[in-house]
Amino acid sequence: MTDAEDKDPGHVGGPVEAVKFRLKDLPDMNYLSTDKPYPRGEICMDGPCLFKGYFKRPDKTAEAHDKEGWFLTGDVGVILPNGSLKIIDRCKNIFKLSQGEYIAPEKIEGVLSLSNFIAQAFLYGDSIKHCCVAIMVPDEEAVKKWASQNSKYLTKKSFPLI
Repeated sequence: MTDAEDKDPGHVGGPVEAVKFRLKDLPDMNYLSTDKPYPRGEICMDGPCLFKGYFKRPDKTAEAHDKEGWFLTGDVGVILPNGSLKIIDRCKNIFKLSQGEYIAPEKIEGVLSLSNFIAQAFLYGDSIKHCCVAIMVPDEEAVKKWASQNSKYLTKKSFPLI
């Protein structure tokens, strides 16, 4: 919980009496609780006010908790010098669309970025929508080269990055 007197932005505060948290090592992602100077890892929580499991779904409950009963949030955190916790990543960067389809945006962004015409790609989805939105930044030089080779004329109106 963030202290009311804390004016530093970008963190979620420190632990509270009712909730314990710890960091679980994620060696595949290079996040370790032994990292110096700031420990990093998946945020795991335990306490009487936390959810204990899914109703009649022991399989989903087992996925959401480790063998000791700690809730696995899926968030990667770092402990800051003042003892507060900052969320810096996700263990599994996936989201679910309204029809139940799971999307792994990093994979799609990677495929989109294979195009010579795309410098950067970002994929966004919302669980109440049935489709994703991709925001792509064109590679200006590649687009200009293609346009000149194909007798296409680019203007500020057709390509505002020029």
